[in-house]
Amino acid sequence: EYEGDRNPEGERHGFGKARLPNGDTYEGEYEHGLRSGRGTYRFKNGALYTGDYLENKKHGKGVFFYPDGSKYAGDWVHDQRQGYGEYLYANGDTYTGEWADNKRHGQGTYVYKDTGSKYVGAWVNGIQEGPAELIHLNHRFKGRFLNGKPLGRGKFIFDIGCEQHGEYIEPVQELEEEEEDEPPLPVEPKWKASEITKLTPWSPHDEEPTP
Repeated sequence: EYEGDRNPEGERHGFGKARLPNGDTYEGEYEHGLRSGRGTYRFKNGALYTGDYLENKKHGKGVFFYPDGSKYAGDWVHDQRQGYGEYLYANGDTYTGEWADNKRHGQGTYVYKDTGSKYVGAWVNGIQEGPAELIHLNHRFKGRFLNGKPLGRGKFIFDIGCEQHGEYIEPVQELEEEEEDEPPLPVEPKWKASEITKLTPWSPHDEEPTP
């Protein structure tokens, strides 16, 4: 069903309201029979998109409310989250930053609601990868990530005024007799500290004399 403007050729053109055969509805602008311009699309599963369209695709700026309560507000290209945007996840976590092909990609900040910790840095295809900082309540880690885990040289910076330098090392897996079908268990990189330094140059008065 369609109710709204048409051009001389009879195509939907201008402003209109439509109910689609699957029960979804659209209210907004059309050009030559296609959703183009500003509009609001309601999915019968409870999801909703309001924003820019181009030739039936989400394209430009728009907000998408998902059925699980999550929400994305930002840039779209050909129906994909692409450009810059903010995603509020159903569990309360948030990501603010760059997107490509519906995935977190580029520079962005992810905030974990439960702990208040923050990952600020690089992403590749939805995974934490590249230089980044992981900021916790009273300390932070600065280094590189690979495949969602810290790896290689880095440092922990503590609010009390010192830094611990070191590196995350991929542990060597012990080769054991094992069943053919069993996949190897994932190994967590281990932190190996090398030195602890002050954040700022210290003066002799800073240190308590040793008893």
